[in-house]
Amino acid sequence: MRRIFLLALAVAAGGALAQQRPPKLEPLPEPPPPPVVRDQGADEPRVRIAPQEGDRVEEYREGGRVLMLRVTPPSGIPYYLVDTTGNGNWMRRDSLDDGVRVPMWTIRTFD
Repeated sequence: MRRIFLLALAVAAGGALAQQRPPKLEPLPEPPPPPVVRDQGADEPRVRIAPQEGDRVEEYREGGRVLMLRVTPPSGIPYYLVDTTGNGNWMRRDSLDDGVRVPMWTIRTFD
């Protein structure tokens, strides 16, 4: 019994010794420097819509990007130009109300 145990132990130790060491690794080359970004008026919009004579234009921005323009003509009825997709396709809307309402019901109140 003792011989079988020693034989099994020798086989397990031999298997562990038979494993090869991993090859020596070479260091990685240095990464290239980041590209130079020129700041060309980060607050200025890329799309410029020229208003008509007498129109009042209000820009709504987020993170330096124009999301919406509110144009109020001399007649006084404003309309909105909205970039819904973020790719520069402006859509005219007469109001910002799209008809979708979030239901808000009181389910339970705690006094």
